[in-house]
Amino acid sequence: MSRKIIAIGGGENGRLKSNGIYTPYETKQIDTEIINITGKKYPNFLFLGHSQNNISSEESYFRVMQNIYGNIFGCKCQTIKKHELKDNIHKVQELINWADIIYEGGGDTKGMLELWFETGFDKILRNAWMNGKVMCGISAGANCWFRTCSSDSLKLQLKDDTAPMINVNCLNFVNAFFTPHCNIANENTNRLQHMKESLKDSNLIGLGMSNCCAIEIIDDKYRLLTEDASNYNIESYGIKTYWKNNKYVENYIDKSDTYKSLSDLLIKN
Repeated sequence: MSRKIIAIGGGENGRLKSNGIYTPYETKQIDTEIINITGKKYPNFLFLGHSQNNISSEESYFRVMQNIYGNIFGCKCQTIKKHELKDNIHKVQELINWADIIYEGGGDTKGMLELWFETGFDKILRNAWMNGKVMCGISAGANCWFRTCSSDSLKLQLKDDTAPMINVNCLNFVNAFFTPHCNIANENTNRLQHMKESLKDSNLIGLGMSNCCAIEIIDDKYRLLTEDASNYNIESYGIKTYWKNNKYVENYIDKSDTYKSLSDLLIKN
C-alpha cells in the first residue's frame, strides 16, 4: 500500500464568516488532487474537526467541508466527533475503515494532538496511513503528520493575539519540522522567524508552506501543489530551511509537477 499525505499550508474554503460574508474557495485544485490519489471517482471522505474548541465549531466546519467534498465532488461524507474518541471507539474504527480520505481541519494543533495521544487515536491514524488512506488537512491538519511543528495554539487557547508561537510534537509520519501559513509576518507573528529560531539546535529540516500551497507525499516522493494566492498578494510557495555550519539556509522548493525524492528534500545540502 502506498502511504499518502497532502499537507496544506493554508487557504480559505468558502466558509461563512461572523460578519455574514462568505470567504472565497481557494483550494479546489488541491482538493481535486486529494480525490485523484485515492484512485476512486467518488471516494469516501471522513472529516475530523478535532482542532476545534467546541462542538458547534466542529459541526459548522464539517458542513463547510461536506459542501465541498459532497456537493461539489460527489463524495460520501462522514465525521468523527471529539467525544467519540473516548465514548465510541468501535464507531471510530468503523469510520476509519470506511474512509478513503481522512482530513483534519485547521485550529488548535496542541489540544488536538493531546486528545489523540490520550485516546490512542494517534495509533489508529498511523495504521490508516500504513493501509493506504489519504491523510490530509490544512494548517493544524497539515502540522500533525510531521515530527514537530510551529503552532499558534496558545493564541487560540488563551484568546490572546500576543501569545507566542510554540513548537508541538506531532505524529512523526514525516521526519521534518512543519510550518503552515509561512507567508504570514506581522507585529505578533512571524512564522518563518519562529521556524528559524526553533531549528537553531536541531538536526531537522524545516518545511514551510504558504497559504494556497500544499506538499503531496507518496511514499518517498513529493511535489508541491499550488493555487492562486493573489488574495494574499503573493505567489504560493514552499520553502526548505535548516542550519548548517552555524548558518541558516533558506531555499524555495521547486514547484514543477515532477515528483522528486523526499529523502533528498529532508537532508542538509
